[in-house]
Amino acid sequence: MAGNLSLEALREAVDRGEIDTVVAAMVDMQGRLQGKRFHARHFVDGGWHETHCCNYLLATDLEMTTVPGYKVTGWEKGYGDYMLKPDLATLRRIPWLPATALVLCDVLDHRGAGEIAHSPRAILRRQIGRAAALGLHPMMASELEFFLFEPGYDALRDGNYQNLLPLSRYNIDYSVFGTTKEEGVMRAIRNGLHGAGVTVENSKGEAEAGQEEINVRYGPALEAADTHAIVKNAVKEIAHAHGHAATFMAKYHHDRTGSSCHIHQSLARADGSPAFHDPAAPHTMSALMRHYVAGLLAHAEATTLFLAPYVNSYKRFVVGMFAPTTAGWSLDNRTAGFRLVGEATRGVRIECRIPGADVNPYLAMAAQLAAGLDGIARRLELEPPVGGDLYRAAGQRHIPRTLGAAAAAARSSAMLAEAFGEEVVDHYHRAAQWEIEEQNRVVTDWEVRRGFERG
Repeated sequence: MAGNLSLEALREAVDRGEIDTVVAAMVDMQGRLQGKRFHARHFVDGGWHETHCCNYLLATDLEMTTVPGYKVTGWEKGYGDYMLKPDLATLRRIPWLPATALVLCDVLDHRGAGEIAHSPRAILRRQIGRAAALGLHPMMASELEFFLFEPGYDALRDGNYQNLLPLSRYNIDYSVFGTTKEEGVMRAIRNGLHGAGVTVENSKGEAEAGQEEINVRYGPALEAADTHAIVKNAVKEIAHAHGHAATFMAKYHHDRTGSSCHIHQSLARADGSPAFHDPAAPHTMSALMRHYVAGLLAHAEATTLFLAPYVNSYKRFVVGMFAPTTAGWSLDNRTAGFRLVGEATRGVRIECRIPGADVNPYLAMAAQLAAGLDGIARRLELEPPVGGDLYRAAGQRHIPRTLGAAAAAARSSAMLAEAFGEEVVDHYHRAAQWEIEEQNRVVTDWEVRRGFERG
């Protein structure tokens, strides 16, 4: 379900006094919701047509810094406006906020003449369009992991994040009793999302103290990315409402397991039948699927920037921590960068295990689609699967070890330049450069502890 409210149903709810606030939000470069809160009466009386925002919302970092060096936005251009155009297909109730609805917006130029090429939703929509031209419809889902902490956000920030006490004190992976102790938050998250039109399948404890995973139904790619953005925002808001904090950092502490965002993907034909399934083929993988997966592998290095966008993202790629370090593919093997799932069923698909929970889902899904479609276009041959421990398997292609290496690979990729547009790749390359520049200038706690006395 893309949303659970029509404009007319919203108008009726406003008339009954059930809804008084509408959040109209775009998705920024980091995958966060940014926007405005409308009085619901104004929204239904005409505000639903459009609103406007400063164009720096697609040119800032996590701190909302006005980053220099972007070609399309900056002080020298005056920081003008974008138009936010509500996509009414995404209109939904938000049960965890009183009397509130939410709608996601597309980002257009200030006259509404066309989408902004580097806006995440536009990037993904373009790749979906390329697939549709081949009679194919991308289907995806993301498995989000995150940590819940005992103190709330303000207390943690005021304490300089020095007292990161997980809500659970020990590893609760699959533990029913362990997760029962966190059920006050997790039940509210599941039920809140269900009430917002998100089909939640389940939640579970993950492989570290205080770590959770939530899974939602597989669906069309754009809907899957929209759902991911809404889930992430919901988890933070609901945790905050319960006096706790949640983080989607890829790696919040070097001694702790990281948080992943595995992306499941396949293609469907126009009639809804699975284009990846061939019961007579090896591993029931159709020729189309084999070409697609070969494209994912061929462009694994170039697409990593859109799967691991921050310096911290690369701290997660550690041997033995269930995050891959190589980009091979395997059969139902959690040491692989790409894992075949659903073999011998109509649901056969490929799972990309490279992204962390800090990923922008639109960019990650778009990059995967672009790589897979290139494999189909060039009829790339799929290499044999690799078995055993891929952490130690010889001859495997490695995931870039740093953000700088990933950014350089993305910028030199002819496939990405063609699929996304050179200006879009340059835009996100600049974002990576800025992240590295900021990290390089900061003196860390580790450096002080290591060198203050002994250096």
